Amino acid sequence: MKAIRVHQFGDPDVLKLEEVPVPSARAGQVLVKVQAVGVNPVETYLRSGINPAIQFPWTPGMDAAGIVEGVGTGVRGWQRGDRIYTSDTVTGSYAEYALCDQTTVHRLPPNLSFQQGAAINIPYATAYRALYHRARALAGEVVLIHGASGGVGVAATQIARAAGLTVIGTGGTDAGRGLIAAQGAHHVVDHRGSGYLEQILQLTDGRGVDILLEMLANVNLGRDLTLLAKYGRVIVIGSRGNVEITPRELMKRDADIRALTLSNASDRELASIHSALGAGLENGTLRPVVGREMRLADVAKAHVAVLEPGAYGKIVLLP
Repeated sequence: MKAIRVHQFGDPDVLKLEEVPVPSARAGQVLVKVQAVGVNPVETYLRSGINPAIQFPWTPGMDAAGIVEGVGTGVRGWQRGDRIYTSDTVTGSYAEYALCDQTTVHRLPPNLSFQQGAAINIPYATAYRALYHRARALAGEVVLIHGASGGVGVAATQIARAAGLTVIGTGGTDAGRGLIAAQGAHHVVDHRGSGYLEQILQLTDGRGVDILLEMLANVNLGRDLTLLAKYGRVIVIGSRGNVEITPRELMKRDADIRALTLSNASDRELASIHSALGAGLENGTLRPVVGREMRLADVAKAHVAVLEPGAYGKIVLLP
């Protein structure tokens, strides 16, 4: 089979398309024939060397959608031909086949394409955990999604709207803002425009927002604090550097800065997350948006594109 292999940390050109043997499912494992692969910013960080414990050669990727090709001994509930999406892999998802633990494959409803299935795990699980596990969101609260046109932002918009929150989404392009509106945001703001902070406060009658989901904290966090209501919570989902803040803005509001990494979620939390996502995917409340499809061989270009501003949905690779 063809798979992307990394033999050393570095720039995107270390991602090599190679021929490797198809893995075999062992006890408790499921072999998936991959139909689509989700590309996430975290994979670019891993490729660059953020986790020196990675052993080479290494195939990146947690997120994929495909068809069950085989199951190991002791596997229950799965059989050859089942449509699934993954929340982790043993052998990496950037490949034509991926080996998974049986607990990390989830049923893909027939109303979703494989491309949409590849756009589920990290974006939707992160958005769900940010809203419910970290922000403790309540219906009726106001949430600002700062950078709502990317994979996590789209997911958070859909989840929050379905849960009865008032959603303010920001985007930096006309296309991105159109996407945010189409996903159900009550208000859409251009975060590249002058005076956008004042516009957000006006939308809340000066009260501020209860929850703020931040995708680029190193750029925005200092200003974010001025947008919070009393007892407001900023949830840091993404950051690419250091930032300076004024703690007094937190003190005045009894506000919190919280953060998350999906890998810190417990097995119980992950099971709960995917149960909730499964229900939303099945009833159509959650609708993954694929912004761009690329070939597996073009993975280096995908690793550049996923970090560029002006995100629009999810980047998906096709083996």
